[in-house]
Amino acid sequence: MKVLVTGGSGFIASHCLKALLVSNHTVVTTVRSAEKGERILRVYPESTKGQLSYVVVPDIAQEGAFDQAVISDPPFDAVIHTASPLHFRFKYPKELLDPAIHGTKGILRAIKDKAPSVKRVVITSSFAAIICPDEHPDVYSESQWNPVTYEEGIEDRGKTYRASKTLAERAAWSFMEDEKPGFSLATICPPCVFGPPIHPPESRETLNTSNAYFAMLMHGGWKEKLPPTGIWLWVDVRDVALAHVRAMEVPDAGEKRFFITAGHFDMKEVADIAKKMFPQYADKLPIELISDKPNPLYGFDNNSSKEILQLEYLSLEKSVVDTIDFLQSHPV
Repeated sequence: MKVLVTGGSGFIASHCLKALLVSNHTVVTTVRSAEKGERILRVYPESTKGQLSYVVVPDIAQEGAFDQAVISDPPFDAVIHTASPLHFRFKYPKELLDPAIHGTKGILRAIKDKAPSVKRVVITSSFAAIICPDEHPDVYSESQWNPVTYEEGIEDRGKTYRASKTLAERAAWSFMEDEKPGFSLATICPPCVFGPPIHPPESRETLNTSNAYFAMLMHGGWKEKLPPTGIWLWVDVRDVALAHVRAMEVPDAGEKRFFITAGHFDMKEVADIAKKMFPQYADKLPIELISDKPNPLYGFDNNSSKEILQLEYLSLEKSVVDTIDFLQSHPV
């Protein structure tokens, strides 16, 4: 298949690229600059000629941003849309909200109007679009939706990221219902995403959010106390990437949301693994490691990901060890 992947330099997208190339798909990725595109190509010098290329889309929130990117010869069979900001250093809430929402609507419109060959679109959503923080259900699954509004995302910075993911995914499903395009849609909703990045970080500031936690641990930032766990559900980035590829390939995955999680965790478990597998970091951790996991804690239902996408999840220990190994090899 020929696949367009948006935002190819991102943490999840870069793993999607790798998984697609391993499966012998032909891939074109969007990047914000030619410099980022060339950096991606250097990671895969062994790719056969023409199997991997890039196209520059400087601002995904602009009207018609993807109009040229979706046109290809030979044409695309599928699109994986991952491009959306994920950081908490934004000055204004609209920096997260608008690119997420407008970028999602924009690419679906471009595909419908200019790429009729596309039969499956997979969008990276998030557990942020599922979680109901004010009243957790007993068990989380694909059936729940975060009730957050655009106005709340603007007014409360603590809700901005969740609003960006929720409203972008809702916009995608509304587009499917209203426009009835010639392609089917699948969305991928992961919680905390751990695992080693593909690209060596340029600095600690450029690390993605989850890897920044590990760098903090390695540099003594957890010495006084463990950081709060937050949502107590996690998944490895390599499983998230595989979920995107399978959701693209498997016929039965169309018109479905997938809650992609390996299960519960807390920062105490991460610290325990680091202490056991990397004794040199023991003195960078609190003497007493205390769990912040509540009891009772909401459950999770990831059966669709196992039954339809055939995922077999990596362990937390492997994810933590591989991430710290990578960061040791590429110190920042």
